[in-house]
Amino acid sequence: MNKVLLFLVMLPKGLWKMMGADITQLKAILDVKLKMDDRKPLGFGRPQKDGKKKLNKFTSTKAMVFAFFTGMLYLFPILVFLDKPVMGLIFFYNLLLVLLSFALISDFSNVLIDTRDKLIIFPKPVDDKTIFLSRLLHIFIYFFRFVFPMSLPAWITFGIINGWRGAVIFPIPLLFLVLLCLFIVMGVYVFLLRITTPQRFKEILNFFQIAFTILIIACSYFLPRVMQSDTLQLITLDAIPWIKYVPSYWLAMCWVWVEPHAAIIKGTAWMSILAIVVPVACLWITVKFFAPSFMAKLSGLDVSEGISPSKRKAVSKGKLYLLLANMFNKSNGARAGFIITWLQSSRSRTFRMRVYPSIGFVPLYFVYLVTMNNQSLRDTWEDLPNTNKHLLLLYLTGFVIMNAINYITTSEQYKAAWVYYSSPVEKPGNILGGMFKAIWFKYYFPFIAIIGSFVVYVWGFAKTIDVLLAMVNVTLYVVCMMRINNRILPFSMPELIRNSGGKAIMRVFFVFALMGGLGFGHYIAHFWWLKLLFMALSSTFLWLVWDGYFNTDWDGIKKSEEAF
Repeated sequence: MNKVLLFLVMLPKGLWKMMGADITQLKAILDVKLKMDDRKPLGFGRPQKDGKKKLNKFTSTKAMVFAFFTGMLYLFPILVFLDKPVMGLIFFYNLLLVLLSFALISDFSNVLIDTRDKLIIFPKPVDDKTIFLSRLLHIFIYFFRFVFPMSLPAWITFGIINGWRGAVIFPIPLLFLVLLCLFIVMGVYVFLLRITTPQRFKEILNFFQIAFTILIIACSYFLPRVMQSDTLQLITLDAIPWIKYVPSYWLAMCWVWVEPHAAIIKGTAWMSILAIVVPVACLWITVKFFAPSFMAKLSGLDVSEGISPSKRKAVSKGKLYLLLANMFNKSNGARAGFIITWLQSSRSRTFRMRVYPSIGFVPLYFVYLVTMNNQSLRDTWEDLPNTNKHLLLLYLTGFVIMNAINYITTSEQYKAAWVYYSSPVEKPGNILGGMFKAIWFKYYFPFIAIIGSFVVYVWGFAKTIDVLLAMVNVTLYVVCMMRINNRILPFSMPELIRNSGGKAIMRVFFVFALMGGLGFGHYIAHFWWLKLLFMALSSTFLWLVWDGYFNTDWDGIKKSEEAF
């Protein structure tokens, strides 16, 4: 597959030479990069626990299969506008344009701003334009392996609906769509690198990744419902005159090559030429003008995930976490666990990428669940105070702290955990207790405070007791989960999939049954005094479980690590 893609990319070598690239060097760089791509493991699957390296084969093919099933989500515009192919293509290209732009900024940013090869390529007589073009073409191949299978379901469907001519014309605009995405994102990159520092630039990319993750989940939930709307099917191009200035409209106008009398805005058939001219011109501008300044800025980027010394100094001056650590922890071990967890959870990019999206998922899930009926949004909102759906929202907040707890024990730099075992700590459970308190105060308490305020605003002040009871129950559930299955020191284990033995499954099943019982008990407790009694019982049980967790000895840590 890589040989075929490299051959296709190097076909317009005359154009690459006109842009100032060295063809021999360009081909050699791309050949090595594509070989390295197939040696990278996928983002999913079970790694080897015994330390043996496993040769990764067919990584690109597996990724393409995954992209094909993802592309099923983008069938809806084609199916909704069966008799309006131009409208279907406009919506399809719009969705794809947004997806690819976010994907390039997030998942593919490491390809464009990767500086690991600078020690090999930069000292060699390779000019900036060749290096920059090699990165762009590398991403283009990445996109082809991503876009081609993802657009295949829509391509096949469009061909079945509109015949062989539709199947032939469909992939042409996709190539120019990718070039357009490259130009847009490169403009964003160059602009950001000019107004901010390289470290801050990587932080901004991190937030783009989080937004991209939330966007994908939102599309998977709400896109089918939006596309099935009767109002959407009544939309005509004449009612949206400004759409002719949108690039997706130019791409959709390629359909006039097949059907000259297709339903389009009068006098805009010529805009199909822009679908070809504008992306090619953008690519030219990107290589000619963006390359020198971008490569100069790129040399200042550091691939380390650590923070700069100045930022470390600024972080060390912060008072909030120190105040909380001293206020809610009596022992030095607990304070140390609190401070380590608080700081490292902010510095670890991997941890943030896994936890922060869950903060956006909770309201997203809630909106999806409460709008599953056939009522309008206005009627649903007005009827909300008459329901008990606030309990669902309150217990969904547990997803945030559970997600944080699941990843707080793993790290790519787990070997640095030797400091725990070399310290004179009699009860490592103190460190675990400080770790939990840091996660609770940093991620759960602010979130439940915001959600609780919303619940009180919508359902009334009387629901304050529900907020408190849900907070106690969720905390009890998480502590039980940690006591039974997660007595591991913070950031001390490699990122491996857990051992799913029979005992571990039974323990997890017990904890989930406990959570179901707590939630059901809260639901049937209609009287305020019954809720207060329930809260007292849950608080007592929480104290007992917490005592056992907080007093974990080294034998308990060892058993948990062996079962990991």
